[in-house]
Amino acid sequence: MRLSEAHRRIIREEVARLFGSEAEVLLFGSRLDDTARGGDVDLLVRVPHSVEDPLMAAARLATRLERRFDGRRVDVLLLTPDTPRQPIHDIAERTGVPL
Repeated sequence: MRLSEAHRRIIREEVARLFGSEAEVLLFGSRLDDTARGGDVDLLVRVPHSVEDPLMAAARLATRLERRFDGRRVDVLLLTPDTPRQPIHDIAERTGVPL
């Protein structure tokens, strides 16, 4: 996993701040490959309750993290009870690592 413990802590803090302590976050994508270089940070955030304006909430989290990561790009997928499930959600859950 190419993500420092400090970055993992920041992600957990921001997820809890926006979605509550019961939200779970998984890292998936290229950051799991220790032999790769660069790349964005792909996150799946599972929230056990409805979220008002989920697209805006995901964008808000991504923006906060990008600021704290000095501009490193962060992509956020949000999965709530109301979210229409898509194949990318299955891939993220199957391959992702909890933070």
